[in-house]
Order: sequence, then C-alpha cells, then structure tokens
Amino acid sequence: MQSSAKIFSGTGSQYLAEKIAEKFGAPLGKITIQKFSDGEIQPIFNESIRGDVVFLVQSTCAPTDNIMELLLMIDAARRASADKVIAVMPYYGYARQDRKDKPRVAIGSKLVANMLTAAGADRVITMDLHAPQIQGYFDIPVDHLDSSAIFIPYIEQLNLENLTFAAPDVGSANRIREIASYFNAEMVICDKHRKRANEIASMVVIGDVTDRNVVLIDDICDTGGTLTKSAGLLMDKGATSVRALCTHPVFSGKAYENIQNSVLDEMVVCDTIPVKQQIDKIKVLSVANLFAVAIRNAFEHQSITSLFIHSQRRNK
Repeated sequence: MQSSAKIFSGTGSQYLAEKIAEKFGAPLGKITIQKFSDGEIQPIFNESIRGDVVFLVQSTCAPTDNIMELLLMIDAARRASADKVIAVMPYYGYARQDRKDKPRVAIGSKLVANMLTAAGADRVITMDLHAPQIQGYFDIPVDHLDSSAIFIPYIEQLNLENLTFAAPDVGSANRIREIASYFNAEMVICDKHRKRANEIASMVVIGDVTDRNVVLIDDICDTGGTLTKSAGLLMDKGATSVRALCTHPVFSGKAYENIQNSVLDEMVVCDTIPVKQQIDKIKVLSVANLFAVAIRNAFEHQSITSLFIHSQRRNK
C-alpha cells in the first residue's frame, strides 16, 4: 500500500499550518493536544497514520511548552507506526545558543537537535537558522530553507534607487553579501559591541550610506534594539531611508514600541512566529507556500534547490 503525506500542527503554529496545508492541497490532520491540570501535555492523533509520512508543524518559540509538545507529537507518531516523521520547524528555537562563547554555558541548539533525534524524527525542515552550521548538529537530514526566496521578490517590487544593503552585525555579513550581489548593490556593516544580552554598548557603521536607500536584513528580531539602533545610526550617516527585513519576529520586551518609535520606514517579517500586535510599521509575508513546496518535494523525494531563488537568479 502506498503511503500518503499527512500534515499535523502543534498549538503554537496552528495559524501557519492551516495555510501550509491549504497550499499543499490537503486538509490539516486531526490531532488533539490535551493538557492536564498540572500542565502536562498529551498529543493524541485522531486518525490513523500507520505507514504514512507525517509532517508535524511547530515553531519552537516561547513558551518552552512548544518544544515539549513537538517532541511528544514525534513520539506519538512513532508509536502509531508512521512510516516517516518529519519535524517542520519554521522557527528553530535556541538557535542563538550555538557555541560556548563563555565558560560554563549550555549549547542549547545542539541539545534541541539531540532531543528531536532521540524522539524519533527522521528529518527536519526549518528556515534561516541563526547559524547555518547548526545543521551539523544533526545526524538526520535537514532541509534549511532561505527567506531570500520571499524577501528578494519583495525588494524587487519596491523599485528602490541607490540601493544599499546593511548587515546589523558582523555575523550577518555573509547572508547580506549574497543578497547584495544578486542586486549588484553595495553593502555596509553595523558593527556592534554588547555589554550583555539584549543590551548594545556601542555601534559603528563600516561603509558609506550617504543618499542611499538602505535595507537592513537579519534572521531574528527580538527586542528590536539592534535593528532600530542600526536604523538610527544609518540615518545619522546620511541614508535617505532605512527599512528592515527580518525572518523571525520574536518580538519580546518593548519590541513593538521600539519599532513604532524608530526611524524605520517599515519592518517586514515572516509568519514563522505569530505577530501578537498589529502596528503601522510591521508588514507580514507568509512562508506557507515555501514550506508547502518543501513538504511536497520531501514526500516525493525531489530536490528543493528550486526554492533558493538567490542562488538560481544571481546571474540574471
């Protein structure tokens, strides 16, 4: 009997999983996420998945219940005799803890990888890991999607003149260089120094932005401190306009207030994490179609190279 593809959602990504299933062309699978009074989670599949390829959609953003819920769904699918269990994680939480950058700290992204593998995941599909080398923490296949396939068409339709791309920190330089090369545009780097997490001590701009329309690109916007301070500094250095494109809208603390009160023309984000407040400067682009195609190709054992638009069209 030929196996079929079934898509299920955790509670943290229900809004996105419904759109992915619609783009995929199949109804979202029936699952109940039961919570006991003490907070324990018990997922129950309400339909047979024996011999099927099961895709479990869940971003592991806050709260940490989302991680535990995904692990339990993987385990339940395994015990229900699914043929393959694939974790679809639009946002991979704990990706910023990717190394020992100080003594006696955890490497959270490696621990999450270990837990997913131990739970029984056969594959992971995710987007814009904070550090691409996190893929090496897995001994199972990882499909690492790139938000360039969404952001590049958006930038193209803006028709901006004197376009310059900006990296909000040195770590983002490679990501920005690829996009800048696609547009044959210049790039600059905002080099920052932190005293502690979420607190910037100083920042300088490396490069010239005089009379330029600047596009800041980053993978995560947490409190918005880095992006809004970068935007202010770029405007002080003579930029005509500054807008930010960010894949994962973590938006904690005073993020919404920081963005609304900033000099940014707009903050464009993906729906890998739900945006809890609607403000004028925030625009949301959906990743649903991108993940639907990735799921289809994974199920049919097809390549996902076609999803990397900047690689295919760099030499347009």
